Amino acid sequence: MAKRYTEEQIIAVLKESEAGAKTGELCRQHGISDATFYKWKAKYSGMEVSDLRKLKALEAENTRLKQMVADLSLDNRALKDVLSKKF
Repeated sequence: MAKRYTEEQIIAVLKESEAGAKTGELCRQHGISDATFYKWKAKYSGMEVSDLRKLKALEAENTRLKQMVADLSLDNRALKDVLSKKF
């Protein structure tokens, strides 16, 4: 399912809330449920767009590093298996 709102849009909605807009009114205006608003608030509260970009970059790097570790572990296991066989 495609996301309806970008992270930047979500942060803008939360900024409106911090500026004093009522939650119910914001939810109606943006077509979201109260539960969605509070999920967004729990995840993105206090973040700026630049913080979000840094977070996404770190998550991407973390994913890449985990894949590298998995590949190297597999290579290591294969080499150990080959070396353990007697010729």
